[in-house]
Amino acid sequence: MAVSANVGGEQWAAELAELGKAFRRTVRNLMRLRGRDTHLAVGEISHAQYELLFELEEHDELSAGELASAARLTPATVTQMLDHLAAEGHVERARLERDRRVVVSRLTPRGRSAIEAKRTTWQGRWERALANVEVEELRAATRVLTRLQAVFEDGVAEADCAARPLEESGAQASNPLL
Repeated sequence: MAVSANVGGEQWAAELAELGKAFRRTVRNLMRLRGRDTHLAVGEISHAQYELLFELEEHDELSAGELASAARLTPATVTQMLDHLAAEGHVERARLERDRRVVVSRLTPRGRSAIEAKRTTWQGRWERALANVEVEELRAATRVLTRLQAVFEDGVAEADCAARPLEESGAQASNPLL
């Protein structure tokens, strides 16, 4: 991979900068999506609450602490969100049989229906947006996003990141994320 950075270093640096700008716009749009959550009508589920529902679907049941960790939210925020989701009938809370001190949350059939409806809506958007993208391009995008994910993981040291092809090639690029 570093070889491609060495060939046409300036072009690689320019494309890297464009990728950074596109990534930044995507992150901003996601943040805007979350920002709209403050303007929901009664009974609507926020984007952040859907994230909790998706985590519960994936893990069957989680304590508020585990859910907070998985969703990267504070336990207090998750507890408040779970209160709302329980009141709306999307989750149920129960004490663990093996340790009655621990309360876990689980999806209800209504919660599963909400997830399925959201997934159907987003799947259609996703497929329309990527309809003309080749399979290898999708694979490449997945690899790139996976590498970018590591950049933003908590506690990842600079040394843990992939080799710095820009430094190796002598090309210079500004980081559009900063």
